[in-house]
Formats: sequence, structure tokens, C-alpha cells
Amino acid sequence: MIRAESSITIDAPIERVWAAMVDAPGYGAWNPFIVRVDAPRPTLAVGDDIVLHVRWEDGGAFASPERVVQVDAPAAQGDVTRAALAYRFTGWIARLGLVRATRVQTLEQPPGGPTRYHTEETFRGALARFVPLARVRAGFARHAEALKVRAES
Repeated sequence: MIRAESSITIDAPIERVWAAMVDAPGYGAWNPFIVRVDAPRPTLAVGDDIVLHVRWEDGGAFASPERVVQVDAPAAQGDVTRAALAYRFTGWIARLGLVRATRVQTLEQPPGGPTRYHTEETFRGALARFVPLARVRAGFARHAEALKVRAES
């Protein structure tokens, strides 16, 4: 199992952070890693087949077909408000079982506190070791930092 992850604290209400995360057409305005999302509707929903247009730090690009598998809007769970967004890679190598991956993005906000963003993707399968992990990790860090800037502005 191979994993990439990133976390950041965002000084903004969880609802504002969430709004940026599920606004498919808005990604191009703030995200240097996922520069465009092709989606069937403006707000991501479970079951949507989407294409993430990824731009690596070196300028290279990749179109990643995905299916949205989880959309849990902010909701109180005890003293903490939580939200989650997840999508699963559906490219041909996934259909052959060679690389399977699901990216999960979570938000947590305690009462009156900042929002904690965490993203994690786990890669499995015979070809998972060939995933450009350093590029993915760098992209996740860029994504998290840009989300922070977007939500705090």
C-alpha cells in the first residue's frame, strides 16, 4: 500500500472551505494542482463521473477520470463539525485492477476554532509502485495551501 497525504489548518469557517471543495467550476480560479474539473453539475455529488485535470509542479499535465463516492456536507458530530469528500480513480489501469486509488478529503472544526483540512490517497495494485508519489505529495501540499488561501480571503 502506497499513500500520499497532506494537512493544513485554515482560519475560516468549515462551510466556506467546503463550498470551495465541492464547487467544480471554481477549481480553475484557485487550485494550482487540480486546474479544472469536468463534472456533470456545478456542485459535486455522489455518483458523478468527473475528470480532474492535474498540473504537476514541473508543468506536466494529466487527466484523471474519477467517480465521486462520498459527499458528506458539514455536520455536527458531538462537539466537532466534520465534512468529507472522496473520489475513486476509474481509469483503464483501475478497471484492470493494476492501480486502485481513492482520495479522501476531510474537514474538522471545533467550536470557535480553525478548520483542519486533511487529504489522503492510498494506491494499491500491481502497478501502484509506479505512481509518481513525490509529484502527488507535492500536488496535495500545493492544493492544501491554495485551499487555505482561497477560504481565508
